[in-house]
Amino acid sequence: MSRPLTVAAAQLGPIAKDEPRASAVARMVAMMEKASARGAALVVFPELALTTFFPRWFMADQPSVDAWFEAEMPSADTAPLFDAARRLGIAFHLGYAEIDGPHRYNTAILVGPDGAILSKYRKVHLPGHWDDEPWRPFQHLEKRYFERGNLGFPVVDALGGRIGMCICNDRRWPETWRLMGLQDAELVCLGYNTPQHYPNAPGHDRLQDFHNHLSMQAGAYQNGTYVIGAAKAGLEEGCELIGGSAIIAPTGEIIALATTRGDEVVVADIDFDTCREIRKNIFDFAQHRQPDLYGALVDPAGGAIRKAV
Repeated sequence: MSRPLTVAAAQLGPIAKDEPRASAVARMVAMMEKASARGAALVVFPELALTTFFPRWFMADQPSVDAWFEAEMPSADTAPLFDAARRLGIAFHLGYAEIDGPHRYNTAILVGPDGAILSKYRKVHLPGHWDDEPWRPFQHLEKRYFERGNLGFPVVDALGGRIGMCICNDRRWPETWRLMGLQDAELVCLGYNTPQHYPNAPGHDRLQDFHNHLSMQAGAYQNGTYVIGAAKAGLEEGCELIGGSAIIAPTGEIIALATTRGDEVVVADIDFDTCREIRKNIFDFAQHRQPDLYGALVDPAGGAIRKAV
């Protein structure tokens, strides 16, 4: 059997603080057209793809913060993405800042080739800090501006396979991947904005690209799933963001990789049936997992195990 699909990671170069959403959307529509011309049926855009990465600035008043959020999807600004999906017959994944009543989330959606929203995910593992820390060369105020996601890690049947989503820092946590793996995810769409410089541990700067691919490749291999990781990259408002957008096979191998830190489309042919090679052999969950011994993973007191080791 074979269940092939051609997919694309659409890496975005820097988005300036004053660049309007319409400009970013026009760039993304052009990338959808390039991906479609190369046969792609799905294109994955980065986290917070409509604007610059605004959590790098401290803003005390809520109206200034809310200006970066989307109150509806699609909106007048984002409608061209949905129109392009219908015109080209191509699905897409989009990350954006979402307002839901009094709540604020770092969100991603999966949109079908008919322009219908198929699934929504809200970022669970929020990095950074809450308070103004002016000593930093740039801030990372996700904990201030966003609430923890409340939708879990949904996996849906779409495009001939089982598709899940996560966002940026989620990729570093093995629980993210395993929760989707337990739902038989065959493809995970993932957008990220990752600085090259890490102020809290600058010695890790040289490892940022390595850790990015390491976490995605491990998640793919250990759960028998494809991964499409799409970056916002380049020097954005004085902050250098890593690129490395990649399409990764269930074997953990990178099968397509961006070579720039600008707008770039990378494409690969995948086959959902390849996931079975890993799941029926190396990682057969039913045969080899030992969930009765994993209680500490969800027990807040599990920290006692770390202290005792």
